[in-house]
Amino acid sequence: MRMRIVGGRALVEGRLEEASIHLDSEVGIVTAIGAQASAERTIDASGLLVLPGIVDIHGDAFERQMMPRPGVGFPIDVALLESDRQAVANGITTVFHGVTWSWEGGLRGAQNARAILDGIERLRSRLGADTRYHLRHETFNLDAEAEIIAWLAERRIDVIAFNDHMSGTVNASNRAHKIAQMVERAGVTPEHFLGVIERTKRRGDEVPASIERLAAAAMASGVPLLSHDDTSPERRRWFRALGCRLAEFPTTVETAEDAASHGDDVVLGAPNVVRGGSHTGWIDATEMIARGLCSVLASDYYYPAPLLAAFTLVKRDVLPFAQAWALVSQTPANAVRLTDRGDIAPGRRADLIIVDASTAEQPQVVATIVAGRVVHLARADIIVSAR
Repeated sequence: MRMRIVGGRALVEGRLEEASIHLDSEVGIVTAIGAQASAERTIDASGLLVLPGIVDIHGDAFERQMMPRPGVGFPIDVALLESDRQAVANGITTVFHGVTWSWEGGLRGAQNARAILDGIERLRSRLGADTRYHLRHETFNLDAEAEIIAWLAERRIDVIAFNDHMSGTVNASNRAHKIAQMVERAGVTPEHFLGVIERTKRRGDEVPASIERLAAAAMASGVPLLSHDDTSPERRRWFRALGCRLAEFPTTVETAEDAASHGDDVVLGAPNVVRGGSHTGWIDATEMIARGLCSVLASDYYYPAPLLAAFTLVKRDVLPFAQAWALVSQTPANAVRLTDRGDIAPGRRADLIIVDASTAEQPQVVATIVAGRVVHLARADIIVSAR
């Protein structure tokens, strides 16, 4: 089906300008901009913005659909379908579910890691957003290495991040609070969990070599690598040498500076921008953006955040709109090598959102279009013609 969007101000080549956007849902691409052509469906976006869809490369809010309260679980399919509805309603057209496979077990154990991957593959045709698998590999989870390498070879994983919540959380000064949260997720007694920690820590000397093998396997399969919560420039340099060019949530300014100075992408949380700071007390994303030390904003744990963050950055005079929007669309797409999306141009994937920004503090996604298909519509009146 041929479709055109008329009357709106579209973000094209870094500028917001009134332009007609023509799409072909059969092939899922933008066919023309500004041309006069017939279409089976017309959307009137007068008074609205037409923007590239949000590319969210790190989000784990779907976990709350799986386990809304400790020990209260819902089926994977229900969780994925509901998370998809939330994503597209907030303008996310490409979503990477950050699935943690940890030595902890429970919510973040092997069974769920496998079930979510199977669920995404099984439900893909029913999901509105282009849904992908971001494996958050806990590096002390050594027993998972062989299976992950097989997944990488089969290209079932879209990105892999190296997490270490053994060193970064279990051994932290506020250990009791963090461990209590992990015990709830695992669904075991504190005594059992402490036993798991001690057994897992004993194999710590094996971790660096395992990371190196997994990184080599990912590089061989063309799967992008991320390092999570880098605590120092030295740590960032070690991961960079392995081919890992995305620094995800670096914990210090010096680490972000090292990453940016070497051309690495720096991923920070959009909720950090919206809330005015990090909920963990780490670096301030808005300050990092102002200093050119952040290239990607991700939903992290809250799907509305990328949309809100872009408009917040403009309102606070941190960035002009086109640059703010690139943080949630073009640069994340490029960072994970999805070079067919992230902007509006002929031949590009037709992933677009139509936004009512009349109230800057609460922009509303009126429609979400993925590969030329309308997957979310909040106002039916904007569809004005079927010819």
